[in-house]
This record gives sequence, C-alpha cells and structure tokens, in this order.
Amino acid sequence: MPTAIDPRMPDFLIVGHAKSGTTAMYEMLRRHPEVFMPEYKGGAGKEPWYFSRDNPHPQRSGERDISFTGRVPMSAEEYLALFDGAVPGQLRGEASSSYLWSRTAAARIAAVRPDARIIAIMREPASFLRSLHMQLLQNRHEAVFDFREAVELDQDRRENRHIPSRSYWPSALIYSDRVRYVEQLGRYHEHFSPEQVLVLIYDDFRDDNAATLGRVERFLGISEVPIEPLEANPTIVPRERLEGMRRSLRRGRDPLWRVLRGTGKALTTRGMRERYFYPLVPRAVLASPPDADEEFMQELRRRFKPEVVALSEYLQRDLVALWGYDNLD
Repeated sequence: MPTAIDPRMPDFLIVGHAKSGTTAMYEMLRRHPEVFMPEYKGGAGKEPWYFSRDNPHPQRSGERDISFTGRVPMSAEEYLALFDGAVPGQLRGEASSSYLWSRTAAARIAAVRPDARIIAIMREPASFLRSLHMQLLQNRHEAVFDFREAVELDQDRRENRHIPSRSYWPSALIYSDRVRYVEQLGRYHEHFSPEQVLVLIYDDFRDDNAATLGRVERFLGISEVPIEPLEANPTIVPRERLEGMRRSLRRGRDPLWRVLRGTGKALTTRGMRERYFYPLVPRAVLASPPDADEEFMQELRRRFKPEVVALSEYLQRDLVALWGYDNLD
C-alpha cells in the first residue's frame, strides 16, 4: 500500500452496500464519457476490493481467521494498472461493496487519496440482509439455505464455527454486523469532509434512476448526460437440491455422477459442452427468490429499528417512516 498521494488513484469510489444498487450505479457511470471505471478481471467482477484486502493467511494456529479477506493479494501497481485505460480529462472511479463495512478501507483510501469523493448507498436493513444472503448462496460463500438459520449463526461465526470452506471473508457472513450503518458512515466522515461523501438511499435510486444519477453527476462535477436506466445484478438463489447435485458433479465424489460425467465427456467434445451444456447449468441451478418469511422479516425490523432511528438522525432524513419502521407492532 503506497503512503504518498498518487494521482493515478481513483478520484471517486462507490463503497457499497452490496445488493443496494451499487452495480447498477457502476454500470451507468462507466457509460459516461467523462468517467473511467475498470472492469476487474480477477474473479470479483467490478470489485477489486483493494482497500479492504488484508490477505492474512487463512489459517492461524490451526484455526480460521475470520478477518481473512480476498483470495489473492493485490499490489499497488496491479491496482493502478486497472485504470490504464483512462484518457486525459476522465475521472477515475471504482466500486467495491466491501469498502463500506470494512473497518480499514476508509483510512486506507484517505491515506492515498484524501481528496477522493465517496458514494454510499443504504438500503432498508431486513430486505438488504435477505438479498445479501441469497447473493452469498449464489456465490457459494454461504452454505446455509434458510435465511433465519443463517442469521441466527452470527454469534457462532464470530467464534469461528459453521463457516463454509469456500468463504474467503468469513466475517462477511456475520449478518448483523453488515447493518451497522451509522458506524460505517462514521468511519468515512472521520477521514473525509461532508462535501466529499454522498449518501444515497436505495429507494430513491430504484424509484428514479435518472434523478439519482443526476445527483451523482453534480456531486462528481461532471456533465449531466442521459444514460439509460438499468437493473444490474438481479437477486437469484440456488435451488438447494440441484446446487448439491452440481457440486457433486463438479467434484466427482459421487460414484453415479462420476460415471455420468465420464460418459458425457466421452460422447461430446469440449466445444459442444461449452456451447450447449454449460450455458444451461445456471438456468437449472438458479431460480427466482422464494417468498420472504414475513414473520422473520418483522423480527429483524424490530431488532434493527434503533439503527434506523440513529441513521435517520445522522442523515437528517425520516427513514423510519420511509422504510415502514413506524408501523411495527
């Protein structure tokens, strides 16, 4: 991590949250002629996670370290190379949803780019966590399909229990920590002036993409250019039984699946499998999200109401009424 200000560092960062419109905002801004946002090819889509990668060894004294972040390290030069495609006059930006709830990202960004502009998007806590849970299932970093059961594992996971082997950031699975909104924003306001931090509300962006984009354009000091609204990163969830079958097939541990996989390879070419079979797998394994457990959603809203009240006071906006927390029984 460099210690001096480097003008090649991004001018602005979309810091999160996940499942709150960050991908849609990224996709819209990267179409703006005055903005350059890289498409990171290292396995995390748009998100390089550079400022939230601690990358300690995942095992310490035989125990998993729940702060383990990211699958591979990233050097400063590798990060800066992501912006090589920017042309003179373009603002450089990036979007990593881990930055908002990372305990270290705000300070690390400020150390190398104290004049950076920060964009955060906040979403009603219960619906955010439900969508997050489905995304973690889709990414196979979460192994517990029942949302209630997954949330109830928070304390166990703080003690390094019930953490799936594929999770390269186990603390991401502690759901209640993801909605400490005032604490998260406070870390950015500690290092950046109020004029450098724009906090958006997911409902506003969902209801009027163009108006919210206009706010962002004015915040960044770029021209207000019409950009087609879009929905990116839709919520989907793996079908539990088919996901288990898919894993067995991929690992080759089940004898029947080993026979079927071997037969399939014998009867088809790699080109045929890539053209016809592999595109069908996501359709079979992934499905539209199930109906929400409204009883549990209400339980979560009662639990997180103090956080919503605090955020309302922090932002000077009545999110209690907007998110329906004033009607909780």
